[in-house]
Amino acid sequence: MAAAAAEVRYGIVGVGMMGREHLHNLAHLAAEVGREQSVKVRVTGLADPHQESLRLGLQLADELGLPAPQTFSGHRELLDSGLCDAVIVSSPNMTHYEILMDIISHHQPHHILVEKPLCTTVQHCKKVIEAAQQRPDIIVQVGLEYRYMPPVAKLVDIVKSGTLGQVRMVAVREHRFPFLVKVNNWNRFNCNSGGTLVEKCCHFFDLMRLFAAANPVRVMASGAIDVNHKDEMYEGKVPDIIDNAYVIVEFDNGSRGMLDLCMFAEGSRNEQEISVVGDTGKGEAFVPESIVRFGKRTEGRDGVVTIMAEDDRIKYIYFAVPYHHSAFLGIKVFIMDPAIWSTSTSYLL
Repeated sequence: MAAAAAEVRYGIVGVGMMGREHLHNLAHLAAEVGREQSVKVRVTGLADPHQESLRLGLQLADELGLPAPQTFSGHRELLDSGLCDAVIVSSPNMTHYEILMDIISHHQPHHILVEKPLCTTVQHCKKVIEAAQQRPDIIVQVGLEYRYMPPVAKLVDIVKSGTLGQVRMVAVREHRFPFLVKVNNWNRFNCNSGGTLVEKCCHFFDLMRLFAAANPVRVMASGAIDVNHKDEMYEGKVPDIIDNAYVIVEFDNGSRGMLDLCMFAEGSRNEQEISVVGDTGKGEAFVPESIVRFGKRTEGRDGVVTIMAEDDRIKYIYFAVPYHHSAFLGIKVFIMDPAIWSTSTSYLL
């Protein structure tokens, strides 16, 4: 007779759009118990000072057939309740630092999956890392889900296999729609989000480091507010987030990365086009088409291979933007990581 699955109780802090996506993911993962995973998932608590977000979270839990989680108006009450073993932080960016420090310093250990960005300032990021390193009994993971998009993950595998040789250049083009509306329009201002290049583009700087296998030493950038949000006003203030930019990053191994961002480019076939060029080959990934191309210099254009990238772990697609299912894989990795339940090593991705 098989051993009973270990139960892990989850709390979600911040039940806006991303928080409800995580609720969706947890519900689907809970349904997989007995088929392919050894950890039983249960959502036991939701925390948010915004009552409408809590209402929508409870409504979604009911629609998904989940037992009604207990609700809290703040994260401290959730932590003190003793209802959770792990906490997902999907609150607005400017709240991450205080929430993370409270979770890490709490007398009861809680593993943490925090939505990107970790914090909105370098100083706060360093303090969170230092605090987490003093808690070897917990895991702290940043939800950089672009790593798990099937075409990106496939390109990562190609690069790691050595097919392209030594990576010399990484280029990311994101041409997309403007920022979505969030609760109380918090994402319209740099002081709340950390700025567009932090709020949105930390995904791409993470991928650059992953592909280059190196750390940045120099950054050059130019950006502006040219089209979006210029006619908006909130409490007498006009949004100050940029809507386009070019960024060049130089790495300590001599490789370089480039970001081309435009957030008024809805007329694009793909939102992300990623190119990695090594000294012996080139690879490309296209999202959301989920196409990957790669070839060797010696074989030229005729030798380029084109494949559709798929991941059979993805069984549920429920958002209008199809690549959001990468968050499902990200949270699955977090849940299924044996380090969470079998070791005492604290780390940040």
